[in-house]
Amino acid sequence: MIRLTDEMRAALDSALADRIPALVGTASAAGEPDMAYKGSLLVWDDEHLAFWERAHGTTLRNMEENPHIVALYRNPETRVMWKFFGRARLLRDGEVREGIMARTNPLELSRDPERKGIAVLIEIDRVLQAGQVLMQRD
Repeated sequence: MIRLTDEMRAALDSALADRIPALVGTASAAGEPDMAYKGSLLVWDDEHLAFWERAHGTTLRNMEENPHIVALYRNPETRVMWKFFGRARLLRDGEVREGIMARTNPLELSRDPERKGIAVLIEIDRVLQAGQVLMQRD
């Protein structure tokens, strides 16, 4: 069962201010990997993460070809680290896109003044902590 915690929500909400933005890993259809920092990664609900994709670069191209995605949060001070594995859904319009945009860190959103970003909703299948499965979809 996937049930993202309040601790995860708080950590991701403050990650950019704490200067430890999360890393997101994607891969093209051909398997070419890529990683990018995402200062807007947030817990959307008990089973989903979300972020605002404003760069329109390799991360977006990869997600268009291959929805499988991993996000890594690591805080060296608290020694907390989570890996979130799931599948991304790209939202170019609609109510959920607007909701993700509304919850996006204002600093990240200020870098997209025309609001051309795409909301990414990630359905989480598995969460690892210290190499151990913390939670997994049934």
